[in-house]
Amino acid sequence: MATDAPPPSKAEHRLPPTEEFVRVHESAEFGELRSSYRSFAFPLTVGFIAWYLLYVLLSNFAGGFMGTKLFGNINVALVLGLAQFATTFLIAWWYSRHAATKLDPKAEAIKTRMEGGA
Repeated sequence: MATDAPPPSKAEHRLPPTEEFVRVHESAEFGELRSSYRSFAFPLTVGFIAWYLLYVLLSNFAGGFMGTKLFGNINVALVLGLAQFATTFLIAWWYSRHAATKLDPKAEAIKTRMEGGA
């Protein structure tokens, strides 16, 4: 399998001591990284679970509404079911973009500093 990434370096990496992990974990920079992740991921997760449960509840208790034909043999249930897939991919794309622009640079800076590169 071909990849664009170079093979891992054979050079010995310095493993930070436990105290350094604790210090970084308690740092403001790590707290900001964690906050940035949580402020994005938690609301989206709650929103998607609510959207999914709404679909399930409508399917169970609002059969007449879900069976409403919109055009041809396409009904509300089919459209909402396909919207579940669309929102899943939209959220994955949105998170990927958020991680690449906001989370990854901060995480890389912390990692580089811990490994002794800065």
